[in-house]
Amino acid sequence: MTITMYGIKNCDTIKKARTWMDEHGVAYAFHDYKTQGVDAARLARWSGIAGWEVLLNRAGTTFRKLPDADREGIDAGKAAALMLAQPSMIKRPVLEYPGGILVGFKPESYAKALL
Repeated sequence: MTITMYGIKNCDTIKKARTWMDEHGVAYAFHDYKTQGVDAARLARWSGIAGWEVLLNRAGTTFRKLPDADREGIDAGKAAALMLAQPSMIKRPVLEYPGGILVGFKPESYAKALL
């Protein structure tokens, strides 16, 4: 089973998710989209599965520092452009596993999908 965790290495939520994966013996690859980026096709696929509203991290510092004009009137296209330009605005982690994706870290969701 190929599992890839997407996120930013120094994110606290990523650290918790990685610890959970390691403690449960779940093998995965890690993709740091702050250094490696994320492509538009993958982001579009995630949005199609989870919805752009779930993927856009409105609580993060990067989003909050945006000018008001950039934070207003967000639709799917504008959200995708923001997340591609600044991957820090993608909620973390995004876990791709056979059968779907998980956005964010909830131990019970990880257990249900992966164990």
